[in-house]
Amino acid sequence: MQEAAAPQQDRLYWVALNRVKGVGAVRFRALLAHFGTAQAAWEAAPAALRSAGLPEQATQNLLKLRADVDPHSLWTELERHNVRLLTWDDPDYPRRLKEIDQPPPVLYLRGTLSTRDDWAVAIVGTRRITSYGRQVTEELAAFLAHNGVTVVSGLARGVDSVAHAAALKAGGRTLAVLGSGVDQIYPPENRHLADEIATNGGILSDYALGTPPDAVNFPPRNRIIAGLSLAVVVVEAGLKSGALITAQFAIEQGCEVFAVPGNIYGPQSVGANALLRQGAQALPQPEDLLDALDLAQVTERQSARQILPVDATEASLFALLGAEPQHVDELGLQAGLPIEKVSATLALMELKGLVRQVGGMQYVAVREARAHYLIDED
Repeated sequence: MQEAAAPQQDRLYWVALNRVKGVGAVRFRALLAHFGTAQAAWEAAPAALRSAGLPEQATQNLLKLRADVDPHSLWTELERHNVRLLTWDDPDYPRRLKEIDQPPPVLYLRGTLSTRDDWAVAIVGTRRITSYGRQVTEELAAFLAHNGVTVVSGLARGVDSVAHAAALKAGGRTLAVLGSGVDQIYPPENRHLADEIATNGGILSDYALGTPPDAVNFPPRNRIIAGLSLAVVVVEAGLKSGALITAQFAIEQGCEVFAVPGNIYGPQSVGANALLRQGAQALPQPEDLLDALDLAQVTERQSARQILPVDATEASLFALLGAEPQHVDELGLQAGLPIEKVSATLALMELKGLVRQVGGMQYVAVREARAHYLIDED
């Protein structure tokens, strides 16, 4: 069952707390656990904040911000820029991102998120893209878009921009994750591209409106790029490229990492080739990505999710499944359902990508579905 979103009044204070320097995901969660609501934490006395474990400097930062800022004005600013706020307990908060270690407490969104974005692949790489890298990026992004897969990247010059533009040109969806506020587009020449993305996908950031594109902001935002994605593809990258940081986050999050083989003499290929030596999967052609991630039936699965509603039978069967295979006869006994009903329901659930038959009429729950499927497991 979906969690209820934070009350509108309290959401004002999520925005305010998110602006406090020194209050990241861990401390944000601790404040909510201690005070119950973001508003109570925002309005707490200094002694109460300290008793909640907030360090002295962060406490002083909160008190100063509280004296200078009205949360209602922050909300008005969001509305003026047509920006939506997503919190941890918002049902539209990206489900895969919520599963990473320390997901951002709030996301600022220009545009929309869709259930189609459950199938997303990140394409990242160097700002100094070569003609080879451009060709590969365009072909890969277009291929994914044509197959119903959302392309995720960071709106930077080079590979990122080419990936977004190619996905849009192919009629697909794309998500851009910024290292600044969503009202601070960087580089500035990508403003038109950002507007197109907001119309056919979303611009996302965990940085407050007005946050400039400082260099220190970009490495942390890469964890969001990886967290939104089933896989990360590095096209071209130097040894100190931000794309390699994204790849490292992906590895830590249990996300697949692919690298496009490049010229062994080209500086733009050093990082991607290094990933291959470290065990990343080689991606010589886009079709290999669909095969490796079992994405060949994305369109059918998306249609099934839209056409076939979740019912009590699906929920009861899914609650019984996990990583260990179970036979349909055993599932029928546990659920108290006729085998014919169990078999038919499992067939539909397999089409949705929720379960997988592993042979001999035995089924397991798909790992991603276990995180995404909306059932009450209490």
